[in-house]
Amino acid sequence: MNRLSLSLLLIPLLFTGCAKKEEKEAEVPAGVQVTAVTQDTVRRVVAGDGVLYPFDQASVMPKIAAPVMRFLVQRGDHVKKGQLLAELESRDLAAAQGESRALLEQAQANLRSTKSGQIPESLVKAQTDVESARESEDAAKKLLDNRQKLFQQGALAHKLVDDAQVAWAQAHAASLSAQEHLLVLQSVGTQEQTKAAEAQVQAAESHLQSSQAQTSYTRITSPISGVVADRPLYAGEMAAAGAPLLLVMDNSRVVARVNIPQNQASTVKLGQAATLTQVDSDLKVEGKVTVVSPATDPNSTTVQVWIQANNPGEQLKPGTSVRAAIMTEVIKNATIVPASAILPGEEGGISCLVVDSNSVVHRRTVTTGVRDGDKVQILTGVQPGETVVTVGGVGVDDKAKVRIIDNTKKEADEEDENAPPEPASKDAKKDEAKPKAK
Repeated sequence: MNRLSLSLLLIPLLFTGCAKKEEKEAEVPAGVQVTAVTQDTVRRVVAGDGVLYPFDQASVMPKIAAPVMRFLVQRGDHVKKGQLLAELESRDLAAAQGESRALLEQAQANLRSTKSGQIPESLVKAQTDVESARESEDAAKKLLDNRQKLFQQGALAHKLVDDAQVAWAQAHAASLSAQEHLLVLQSVGTQEQTKAAEAQVQAAESHLQSSQAQTSYTRITSPISGVVADRPLYAGEMAAAGAPLLLVMDNSRVVARVNIPQNQASTVKLGQAATLTQVDSDLKVEGKVTVVSPATDPNSTTVQVWIQANNPGEQLKPGTSVRAAIMTEVIKNATIVPASAILPGEEGGISCLVVDSNSVVHRRTVTTGVRDGDKVQILTGVQPGETVVTVGGVGVDDKAKVRIIDNTKKEADEEDENAPPEPASKDAKKDEAKPKAK
């Protein structure tokens, strides 16, 4: 038999062997890693982005316009509530305060004189008027009596008697009026004078208090404890009434104003614990929810939540962007699988591959609940104690045979492969140094 004939006989045998080899490889079960379904505690966390604000902030503004005489603090200085921060020019106000004090002393002296029993001029004039009216009345009476006698004797006309009668009546009326006026002055004159003097004292006291208040406005104090964040003016410049002179912030605590999606905001309540993480940093602080907005922002369809947290060392700065995580619920004894065990299911659902005692997988549609990091709560589909595929499940058909890979052994093998080679011993080095026999 020649070589060509032999080759033609071996070709069918070669194809038959390759087919058997491919069939054998296809029958090898897929290697997967598995884990047990457990029960554990998971937390429902609502997350959102926000910006930090100081716990308290005060724009210190003077009530009067005056040049700045001196500043006692710089930017970045920590101050206490009531601490003197700056002083304004006050020489003109001090002079006005001295004038007000002198006016008060004068009014007080007048009050003392009035209360000591000094007779007012109006009362003296009233007494003089009474005496003059009585004298006029007496004179008119005497004239009337004389004329009546003369008339009876026939020595005087009746008309003169009538004139004397009218003059006496007028004098009598004037006397009564003067006496009544004197009585009125005697009863209320001194009291009214005293009231007037007291009113003058009160007016002088109010004027002095106003002058003292104006002078006190030149001393600028801090309304809160904190750190001086801004000082736009320098000593000698004009401070305007109502314009910020200094800005003081209380950074010992911060408030994060976080925007939460509307569909998650219903679970956020006052007092819930939260964690604030600074963006592009590992800095974290713990806080709690203090404000939940009752309305939704129509532009962003989010609800604003305020989270207050302590700021030790003032590491967090106002204006910094943060990521907030609010723990809204703690679920105990929840059915838990790793996130890697969740696979796409049919018709857009999700599923898990459950491995039975015969290493056969069964695809089950599951319903998930809370996701807490790598832990996923399973509401329906699997039960605690069952085994699910965590690695290698993609592409594995339902009811297919699988080969379970020991996770611990695989990790150990990978570590051995990545470990550097051990150094050769001295004897081995000597053996390598000897010339090899030809």
